[in-house]
Amino acid sequence: VVAGAAQVASAPVAIEQGVYVAGTGNTGAAATFFTLGIAYFIVMVIAAFSYRVPREGWLPAGWTPPTADTASKRMITQNNVHIDQALKTPQFYMLWIVLCFNVTAGIGVIGVAKTMMSEIFGSTLPLVVNSGFAATYVFMISVFNMCGRFFWASISDYIGRKNTYYCFFILGIILYLSIPYAAGQVSVNPVVTWLVMFYGATMIIFTMYGGGFATIPAYLADVFGTKYVGGIHGRLLTAWSVAGVLGPLAITQLRQTSVGNSIKELAAKIDPTAFQAKFGAGMEQLDPLIAAKTVTIGRLMEIAPAGTVDPTPSLYNTTMYAMAALLVIGLIANALVKPIHDKHYMETAADPAKPTPTGREATSEA
Repeated sequence: VVAGAAQVASAPVAIEQGVYVAGTGNTGAAATFFTLGIAYFIVMVIAAFSYRVPREGWLPAGWTPPTADTASKRMITQNNVHIDQALKTPQFYMLWIVLCFNVTAGIGVIGVAKTMMSEIFGSTLPLVVNSGFAATYVFMISVFNMCGRFFWASISDYIGRKNTYYCFFILGIILYLSIPYAAGQVSVNPVVTWLVMFYGATMIIFTMYGGGFATIPAYLADVFGTKYVGGIHGRLLTAWSVAGVLGPLAITQLRQTSVGNSIKELAAKIDPTAFQAKFGAGMEQLDPLIAAKTVTIGRLMEIAPAGTVDPTPSLYNTTMYAMAALLVIGLIANALVKPIHDKHYMETAADPAKPTPTGREATSEA
């Protein structure tokens, strides 16, 4: 394997340019997963045996139940919907769409975050974005994902769950659309400002990805009541399962389409004689050469006319536009979430003394 400047910039560890024999080193992947498995097992077992059902009438210290007026404004019900009855309400499916599309957009970016950073900024700002910078970027994804769960769940206690998701979708649309803009600008004017803009936008997106998970159990408790929120939340998590497949597939397909189109547009600008000399085949063999990965954007840029703009930073533009479109659908679904019709409530009203969990508490319960 020949490691050139591009491979060195995108490598997960520091390497030097040169020729490497594949399969001769220990990647450490097996040991890493083995260690993580043991750690997760210990933590989960301890946590599982640590849970206790609160005593009757227990309330968090310093917490007072919301007044009827406040509960009405924040769409907090004092009744309960049975777990099976919840599936017969339009609110369940609106919230399913809300969670699915919020997660699809977030997980799509998380899956390609490091690749985006390396491809968009590795070639334009190579002195800043190297393998070490990319590794730190991946670490910060986890940090902001975790912080977002605490921050947004806490904010939702004050502004309401529905308004919190409005923040996710409206702010998310703006941030997703800013990524193609930053990518386009850095390819023309490679300054750190665009890197800072990209870094900040993606980190806020990651907080909202984590915040969406932390807030949805409390949203369900507000809409359906607290009695069956755990089971209802479990059924709603099928949205995450769908998003876990939809996000990576969409990202992969859209990026591959963008790569193919960019190569063809770039090849059209190249002298056929230079193409023949470089790849040993004519332009009529372009599609098979692309499929075999013989023709790549990087190799075409080596023989492209002077002044040709490298299309690599724009490879994710279509993907970001698609993710923004999903957030628009999620925004509409969130707007359609209304209080449950009385016919869906259980005959016995919820105990007035029983509080509606806050975002953090409902997350723990669910």
